[in-house]
Amino acid sequence: MSFGQWAAVGATGVVIAGSLAAYAAVGDALSYETESIEPDAWGDRPASVDGTHNILVLGTDERAGDDASYNDANGIRPDVLMIASIDVDNGGATMVNLPRDLVVDLPACEGNGEEYAGSAGGEDQLNHAMRYGGLDCQGNAVESVTGVHLDHMLSIDFAGFKNMVDSVGGVEMCVPEPIDDPKAHLQLEAGEQRLDGSEALGLARSRASTEYGSDLGRIENQQRMIGAILREVQSGEILTKPDILRDFLDSVTDSMVTDQGFTLDVMMELAGAMREVDLENMHMVTVPVKDDPTDPNKVLFQEPAAQDLLGALAAGEALPGSDDSGDGGSGEEGSDSGDGGSDSEGGGEAEPGDVSLQVLNNTGRNGLATEVETLLNAEGFTVTGTGNPQERAPDATTVYHGPGQEAEAELVASALTTATTEEVPDLEGGLELVMGGADWGPVVGLDEGGSGGSDLDELGGTTAADEEAVCE
Repeated sequence: MSFGQWAAVGATGVVIAGSLAAYAAVGDALSYETESIEPDAWGDRPASVDGTHNILVLGTDERAGDDASYNDANGIRPDVLMIASIDVDNGGATMVNLPRDLVVDLPACEGNGEEYAGSAGGEDQLNHAMRYGGLDCQGNAVESVTGVHLDHMLSIDFAGFKNMVDSVGGVEMCVPEPIDDPKAHLQLEAGEQRLDGSEALGLARSRASTEYGSDLGRIENQQRMIGAILREVQSGEILTKPDILRDFLDSVTDSMVTDQGFTLDVMMELAGAMREVDLENMHMVTVPVKDDPTDPNKVLFQEPAAQDLLGALAAGEALPGSDDSGDGGSGEEGSDSGDGGSDSEGGGEAEPGDVSLQVLNNTGRNGLATEVETLLNAEGFTVTGTGNPQERAPDATTVYHGPGQEAEAELVASALTTATTEEVPDLEGGLELVMGGADWGPVVGLDEGGSGGSDLDELGGTTAADEEAVCE
């Protein structure tokens, strides 16, 4: 059995490492490995959002000592994948876990002829991308399947997590029931207690301690642990004691690998934004998934809920503390959809059942039109066909409509992350949605345009201030 997932605490490391780096006395301790990634070679990328930093945090299954041969036989794969989206302007963060067993359509990945073999892409488990091409391929895969623009990447291995917990003196956790899990090397009594690094790693790895013995249950434990670590960090001890400060820095950086652009200055900028953030504004949620009917050990995105959440994240609308209400596209003639909708709510008098359209893919991403067809049909629209554009191939996502169809076009645009509308005098019949590579963002849906902060609770989300478990 694999060592399994451990707590996805890399986001904590990012924030705290940056905070501590501000102290000149320990600044020289911040030394970490970087790996070259080439986002420009990923093809058409999702649009970035001003003021938002999206960091892909990976917890790798890299092993040392007697277990090091596992790395050669299986490659280094992330057991934890999480997008940490940080709003530097409004002081909030949303952390979205992606299950390691999630089956998706991976993009092609070039190898380097030595360490990585590369891959032609296709249906595969999401975390296999790192085995094929390292951080570069894993980042490309996550960005491609989620539609969320990634600014940086960070990975931490088993030893890094264990040492990080020990460096802060352990974490306070509630253990509702006694745990005896030999596979995770874990024995705990029930009740409130302080876990050391080994115990915390064991709890995060343990399936037996979860309700259904699943990886999704382990993610819930991991999210609880993120909250516990953040609460420990914000207690003030780390920031006031130089020796603890240095130990913590060393524990994080010794086992950390980032992209070459994730510099100390960037970490300090993020830390400055997060240092005073209320724990209630640090949200954690798992992307909605369902069982894979072809393999009970795998999962698939549950639509449209998954796309709603990821679309909101891509647009910067799933961040607590934001001034936006999380509305979808604008649909105003010739304008971006980011301002939240058309002049008339829901695109005038049009209803989804009144709208038929073709979905045409000009992004270069294979299979995207079929995915969008499913999502738009779920919203009540009628998709009459899919394919690639022939007459009109804009770089920016555009909804083309004939005379008198302004309201219908605005309604479609309001269901998208970003879109403009344009009248074509000789266009008859239904509308044409042409997805452009320059700004394509996922379908966020009608009504409130996706999962704003309040909807995170409906997805089973929690915050760093919460302790969901109950101890007598």
